[in-house]
Amino acid sequence: MVTAKALRDIVGNDWVVTAKDQTAPYKVDSTPPPVMPKAADNVIVVKPATAEEVSAIMKLANREKTPVYVRGGGTGMAGGAIPTRDGIVLSMERFDKIEEIDTRNLMAVAQAGVTLGQLLAAADAKNMSFPPHPGDEGAQLGGLAVCNAGGARAVKFGVMRNYVKGLEVVLPTGEIVTMGGKLLKCNTGLPLLHLMVDSEGILGVVTKVTLRLYPRFAGTATMVISYDNRNDAINTVPAILQAGIIPLAIEFMDREIVDLTAKYLGMTWPAPKGKAYLIVILTGANEDEVYYQAEQISAVCQKFGAVDTLMAERREEQAAILKIRSEVQSAVSPNADSLDTAVPPGEIGPLMDAVDKIAAKYGVKIPAVGHAADGNIHHILVKDIGDRGLLDQIKGEVYAAAMSLGGTITAEHGIGKKGIHYLDLYMDERQKQIMRDIKKAFDPNNILNPGTAIVP
Repeated sequence: MVTAKALRDIVGNDWVVTAKDQTAPYKVDSTPPPVMPKAADNVIVVKPATAEEVSAIMKLANREKTPVYVRGGGTGMAGGAIPTRDGIVLSMERFDKIEEIDTRNLMAVAQAGVTLGQLLAAADAKNMSFPPHPGDEGAQLGGLAVCNAGGARAVKFGVMRNYVKGLEVVLPTGEIVTMGGKLLKCNTGLPLLHLMVDSEGILGVVTKVTLRLYPRFAGTATMVISYDNRNDAINTVPAILQAGIIPLAIEFMDREIVDLTAKYLGMTWPAPKGKAYLIVILTGANEDEVYYQAEQISAVCQKFGAVDTLMAERREEQAAILKIRSEVQSAVSPNADSLDTAVPPGEIGPLMDAVDKIAAKYGVKIPAVGHAADGNIHHILVKDIGDRGLLDQIKGEVYAAAMSLGGTITAEHGIGKKGIHYLDLYMDERQKQIMRDIKKAFDPNNILNPGTAIVP
């Protein structure tokens, strides 16, 4: 087992933490407490500042066969960063520098501990934008990359995989490697860069990220479209896309969740009418283009029974609407779990109907919010479900409903540690063995984030 002294020799005395009250915050993340994995008692938190220091730590841990858990912003919801064995928590908080906003190549180069909020602000200052908004702006870029984070704005421009163009990675055996760069095309060798994206921190420690940017959108607007029933709202979504309009985001919320979240935040929801809502975020080269899209969408929505349409143009108004959508998880906390199923986009309605039947069967409420245009719905399993001992049974039935519609058990949260025993639902034994073989090729002693994403 690696000692604190050995780690201090690498990073200095000030950057190694052993006191249990000080290590405790590094042993939890945003996973709902009822399904959060139990953390190990004895962990050492180390805070390196360079890839070379990370390399020295990994070489030492590999030699001593000591588990290492990489810690980013702690915003994960699948328990992926929680240290479940005695060992080392490698915090990336000192990797906090944005090295470059390259307006010539439309790229950002940043260390892995830079937060999403910091990147958005730096890009905006150079009249650039980073279109994704994968939830909490305190999430760190390295974690967003290895979790292939999605979020609300994936409809038009995609998830993190579409933006990660280069990575600096320290392998579990200590080598520092660079994958990709400021390139839009690269077919040289197997796509190891894309293997690292969505690896959930089990194949390497990301220390630097190169991300694609876009020019800042000259025109933006956020629409809130109100309906008296959910089915009308959900059935509108395919029609919007079929009309040839691809918004930045189309989100679904119902009245109960809207009111709960707005009250939690001390804010006011801007749409007084309706019981179900679509939030549509539009972008364009100018205001005229945005207005044209809004008119087209309004016409489609009226055909599907919309009872009101509101359009926010000022950035502050748009940010307020997105904040209410983004803070749902915090508003309903504590909850038993938050699911992350996805189905083909046209099957969202049948999935939500199926979950309604499951809720009625057990006499519970299962609120839902989600990314309506990309098929990803978050069903929130309220605390009462856990208290009544129904959590595993209801989760299993929701997962089965999603799978029967051609879906998956997780679209953006990942498997992590909390979902590892559900992997059998989605993957056959041969696929799981291939994953184990890849893990072994990168990490022969299984020291990096063991027990995450794949069954040992």
